[in-house]
Amino acid sequence: MRHCLPLLLIAFSPLTAKAQVHATGEYLARMDTDGDGRVSLAEYQAWMSYAFDGMDRNRDGVLSVDELPGGRGKPITRDAHLAQLAARFKRQDVDGDGFLSEKELAAPPR
Repeated sequence: MRHCLPLLLIAFSPLTAKAQVHATGEYLARMDTDGDGRVSLAEYQAWMSYAFDGMDRNRDGVLSVDELPGGRGKPITRDAHLAQLAARFKRQDVDGDGFLSEKELAAPPR
C-alpha cells in the first residue's frame, strides 16, 4: 500500500489535475473551503483525495491494480489513503495546532 501513495501523488498532483496554482496563498485559498485562513485535516484530505476518487472507477472505495497508474502496485483502500494523508498532515503541522498555515503548507512534508 505504501508504494501506491507516491504514484498517486506524482501522477495526480493537485497542481496539475485541478486549475494551476502558482503561489502558496492560492493553494491555501483553494484548500481552505471554510475561508478561515488555515487548512484543517478534513479540508486537506478532501483536496488531496480527488485523484483517488477519480481513479476509483467502480466507486468501491478501493483502488485495485487495474485502477492504479500503469496497472501496477498494491491495492489501496480509501481509508488507508486517508490515514496516509492524516499522517502527512500531522508531520506538516509543525506547531501542532491541528491546522496548516500558509507557512506550514509551503514547507515540504517531513
